[in-house]
Amino acid sequence: MKVFVTRVIPPDGLELLQRAGISVTQWTEKRGLSPAELIAHCRQYDALLLASDNHIDRTFLEQCRHLKVIALLSVGYDKVDVAAANELRVPVTNTPGVLSAATADTAFLLMMSVARKAFFHYRRILRGEWGFSEPTANLGVDLEGKTLGVWGLGNIGHVMAKRCVSAFNMKVIYHNRGRNEAAEKELGAVRVSFEELLAQSDVLTVHTALTPQTTGVFNKAVFEQMKPSAIFINTARGAIHNEADLIAALQQGVIWGAGLDVTNPEPMQPDNPLLDMPTVAVLPHIGSATEETRNAMSAMAAKNILAAFKGDPLPNPVTSL
Repeated sequence: MKVFVTRVIPPDGLELLQRAGISVTQWTEKRGLSPAELIAHCRQYDALLLASDNHIDRTFLEQCRHLKVIALLSVGYDKVDVAAANELRVPVTNTPGVLSAATADTAFLLMMSVARKAFFHYRRILRGEWGFSEPTANLGVDLEGKTLGVWGLGNIGHVMAKRCVSAFNMKVIYHNRGRNEAAEKELGAVRVSFEELLAQSDVLTVHTALTPQTTGVFNKAVFEQMKPSAIFINTARGAIHNEADLIAALQQGVIWGAGLDVTNPEPMQPDNPLLDMPTVAVLPHIGSATEETRNAMSAMAAKNILAAFKGDPLPNPVTSL
């Protein structure tokens, strides 16, 4: 059996596959594969470990329906046409759970960085502006006792809320389709309507999946329902917020700040106005980028492939085959 991997990935997963006698080829060039190149490569392999931003659309699936599994090195699967994969009977798996803590830590980092204008002050040092001190200049805000609003209180949102309660005694409110009874019991989280989430949150952190229903939800009208002092955090998917509307909301004082690990589009251009705003912190989609987390993701992807090759039930299926 042969596996094609679209990036160089951490060793834990590679070792699992190689110990099982599976031939693994990694794409080592410092450029992404075109759709045609990905199809051409995958025709020669039995499985694909997708660690890149390539879209798995109907065209790809029709050309590569021989694949025994497509193992994503991610928890999100919005780049996959799941309906087509089900129809064409190409199994797809992901890596849920193992990146919850690392991604929540990134959200917490962004919240802290925005509240204290950390990125802005760092840039001041680079510009040689660390000099005359003014007691009222460039002040941040405290987080102690503030209200954290979580849109999508699943695994990642739960960890983020736990961090905020422990560090700053924050009140937690959330909006989900269903109740998160564990978070309500452990953290005193209160389920509210989406409108109440917007109106009451001092920090609003997004941890929902990207779907047709969540795409572009945070737009001008939604930002206008938030507090002028609110901080918006998005570590989920960039397409959940309308970036032009976010820029305008910040410039016009509709909301106070924003922390982003995901942007729309990605990568963000270096002349984006968000990068120069005092109350904004932007990271290049590094939510799961720790050695421990990426190794765990690599191992989980490998286990999904091994199960598919053995004909065993897939540990983490996205498709419903």
